Amino acid sequence: MAETALTNVGASPALLPGWRGIAADWSSDQRAFKNVSWGKAMMWIFLLSDTFIFSCFLLSYMTARMSTTVPWPNPSEVFALNIGGAHIPLILIAIMTFILISSSGTMAMAVNFGYRRDRIRTAALMLATAAFGATFVGMQAFEWTKLIMEGVRPWGNPWGAPQFGASFFMITGFHGTHVTIGVIFLIAIARKVWRGDFDVERRGFFTSRKGNYEIVEITGLYWHFVDLVWVFIFAFFYLW
Repeated sequence: MAETALTNVGASPALLPGWRGIAADWSSDQRAFKNVSWGKAMMWIFLLSDTFIFSCFLLSYMTARMSTTVPWPNPSEVFALNIGGAHIPLILIAIMTFILISSSGTMAMAVNFGYRRDRIRTAALMLATAAFGATFVGMQAFEWTKLIMEGVRPWGNPWGAPQFGASFFMITGFHGTHVTIGVIFLIAIARKVWRGDFDVERRGFFTSRKGNYEIVEITGLYWHFVDLVWVFIFAFFYLW
């Protein structure tokens, strides 16, 4: 029966039916990740682990909010700004969300032009994405400064439940750190794309095979994940 196991010399083993096939696939990374590059597979594994961390943070936040007997601060009041004498709730958060979601569009276009090997447009769109991310972090720093000046601390706040400060700084700070790392990574890869490192196969960090712009897509996976996490933070923390 050897001829049924292999179609020819050096070919992959034939797929087994049922649970035996599933076990065989996942017991061999050569088959399970045959069409996935090592870098992309590792990024997906990292994002999966990061998903667990953010999920634990958000679940802890919801548990603290639902279990506290002290009134929880109203996000519409806490995160409001006075502009031209008008009290506008969540205006800063809405702008931050628009900027971060827009950055996903520029990142998607950068990946598209990367696979077309259009290095100028790819680098320009990656730098635009980094600019959006830096703007988001700057606005988040303004938000932190405003709340700290109003008396918010990790151990308390002037509006109610003391858990609010710890939840706010932990969740938004952890996400802001991810955005900052993403901005640095975007600038570094954009620089390599701009000077043609992937076209001449220049040696260095994150330099893949000649003509291969896959690192742009891997960077995009990380950036889209950061944007997606913010959607959940926005919904659970600012709208609830």
